Amino acid sequence: MASEFDLIQRHFNRPTRQAVLGVGDDAALVQITPGMELAVSADMLVANTHFFADIDPWLIGWKSLAVNISDMAAMGALPRWATLAIALPQADEDWVKQFSAGFFACAEQFKVDLIGGDTTRGPLTISVQIMGEVPPGQSLLRSLAHVGDQIWVSGPLGDAALALAGLQQRYALTDQELAYCTSALHQPIPRVELGLGLRGLAHSALDISDGLLADLGHILARSNVGAELYLNRIPVSTTVSTHLQHDVVQQMVLSGGDDYELCFTARPENHNQIAALGQELGLPLHAIGHITRDQGLNVHGMDGTIMIIEENGFDHFA
Repeated sequence: MASEFDLIQRHFNRPTRQAVLGVGDDAALVQITPGMELAVSADMLVANTHFFADIDPWLIGWKSLAVNISDMAAMGALPRWATLAIALPQADEDWVKQFSAGFFACAEQFKVDLIGGDTTRGPLTISVQIMGEVPPGQSLLRSLAHVGDQIWVSGPLGDAALALAGLQQRYALTDQELAYCTSALHQPIPRVELGLGLRGLAHSALDISDGLLADLGHILARSNVGAELYLNRIPVSTTVSTHLQHDVVQQMVLSGGDDYELCFTARPENHNQIAALGQELGLPLHAIGHITRDQGLNVHGMDGTIMIIEENGFDHFA
């Protein structure tokens, strides 16, 4: 059986492009670009809470890095470096080989260097720390939403939640529908270019991981404002649209989570520039509501009436 250090050497020790010193010493050394601020975030993924332990390890590797890169996108930061700490039930070299292939496929696409980490024995748990750079004063924060701002989202919501419901046999989908939605659940695409493009255009932003209402609620709380949302303006895929007449699917769109699209606010005067940015990136952007002075969050349903929301989103300790 491979040792901890064998696994690291064979599957995680790769040349770096952006680090002075990467994997192999007690600490990595990185050189920050002069005049930039360092953005740092960390996420933990636990088997059977954030992902199914028995799915393709390549997909687990991809998602474990992608959800962290998404945090950089939400800040308007350019992702550059990551560390990985992973607990494994056993030293399954084939599993690690496939996991690392997915992890590095994501790293290559978004030009991120793995510069350190740790391995240990334990229940399958993956912890990634991500670091990026952003010019001073240009970070997209949760606390800067303005009254009158339009609220935008970057792509279809609800696919991942619908996939989870289908996999858990809580909602019936065709094989084709399930395959489509499962791809969104297992292989999210961080919106890095959008985050960079929103510098100077957006007032506030975050990525949608726990559900639109829960995550937008963080912006509202930090900015001391409220919001009006319109369900019929929220973009959804053809698959979700087919089922949108069902209340449970509407709830998935609003609160399902795991979308990793960006939700952001911006002054109405920037509407055309933001729409043009979306066209340039091939990423349709949708204004779905607006920020209000009165605190609270109202969601207008398909018929225009205020919806009764049973659940805002995912909470690990709820």
